[in-house]
Amino acid sequence: MLLRVGARDYNQAFFESVYPVPGGMIDIHCHILPAIDDGSPDLDTSLAMAAMAAADGIEIIIATPHVGMTGRAAWSRICEEVKRLNNALQEERIELRVLAGAEVQSHVAVTKAGQFCLASGSFFLLEFPSTHLPVDSLEIVHTAVRQRITPIIAHPERNAAIIQEPGKLLPLINAGAKIQITAASLTGDLGPDVAACAGFLVRNSMVHFLGTDSHSPGFREPILSKAVKKASRYMGRKKALALVRDNPLAILPRNLPRN
Repeated sequence: MLLRVGARDYNQAFFESVYPVPGGMIDIHCHILPAIDDGSPDLDTSLAMAAMAAADGIEIIIATPHVGMTGRAAWSRICEEVKRLNNALQEERIELRVLAGAEVQSHVAVTKAGQFCLASGSFFLLEFPSTHLPVDSLEIVHTAVRQRITPIIAHPERNAAIIQEPGKLLPLINAGAKIQITAASLTGDLGPDVAACAGFLVRNSMVHFLGTDSHSPGFREPILSKAVKKASRYMGRKKALALVRDNPLAILPRNLPRN
């Protein structure tokens, strides 16, 4: 599915204009920034993650440290760490670009989402608790849409309530939310119940993005290609690739920030 933003379709020509190597994948959910949350603990780990991602064909990663936990980073620090990491990637000649973003927890989404949009655009990554859907989940989506920002719900296939009843996502999607599932969920690395839920969502066209949600080279590895291959069995290769190319590309602003 090719995600549309306004009246514009973002195509391969635009991708080539913002990144020099055409045809690669975009990971919109990754905890690659060093020592900023529970993801990468240091620069060496971040570089190892980047090297793995680049080898897999990922060309852009949106760094998404948690927002909502006590002591988590401000946007200014996220941008500073993104710039520092991009400089290190250039020095190491790793062909990967990192953009600033965040994973905004639902209890602060109403007040903070607009400050932490992915790549400074108009989409933000929304994280619900893993145990349940909050009673105000639909109102959070409605509020964001009224503010002209679009929530992308992170890894709902790992939410206990969604595993039990995937249809609970439909009102959120109908209200304007998009859905991102974890690559490792679809490949079965996070258990059979999570894999079954992820597969159901993909088969029923309820998924807009695949993301790694990687925290280190060994904790949800920064690899998308395995999940694309699995998704291809459910929806065909073209639609599977859209989850990591066309759709992520569509959420990037035309004037990409030079982090």
